[in-house]
Amino acid sequence: MLTSDADILIVPGLGDSPDDHWQSRWEKQLKTARRVAQEDWAHPMFAAWMQNLSEAIHAATKPPVIIGHSLGALAVAHVPDDVASKIKGAFLVTPPAPSFILQIAEIDPAFAAPITRKLPFPALLIASHDDPYSTYEESEALAATLGIDVVDAGLSGHLNIDSGHGPWPEGLMRFAGFMKTL
Repeated sequence: MLTSDADILIVPGLGDSPDDHWQSRWEKQLKTARRVAQEDWAHPMFAAWMQNLSEAIHAATKPPVIIGHSLGALAVAHVPDDVASKIKGAFLVTPPAPSFILQIAEIDPAFAAPITRKLPFPALLIASHDDPYSTYEESEALAATLGIDVVDAGLSGHLNIDSGHGPWPEGLMRFAGFMKTL
């Protein structure tokens, strides 16, 4: 599948993705990409985030492919079945572990609810061995629960600006390879 054949939905995490973040850069590079807006990036509320994500998926005019980072990736993993059936694929980068979410007062603890089903669409989970918000083993366990493959990003931190991943061209190449599988 070509990116031009899909509505690419960018789903950032806590605090949104600043201009130098790879998600913001990809949003500008990919012509059919748009960000899923949230009312409150600083205090994520599960129900509101899921509603906005669901509305963006329903509004897609082409098959939606989602690029989620951090809490945004975890939100995609929680998407309701009726919405999930519309998704063509998802590229999930460094979702945080529930144990981490429960330590952050600004994040609605509902994001840490157990996931009990496999995703009904193809997806990849990109995980790092030194992500401060999830161990590699926790990421592997989430991928196993979701029934998706995990991609080992080595020692890459949280794959954000702080870990030196502003543009992240390797990720864009990996995403292009994923798109070819859809």
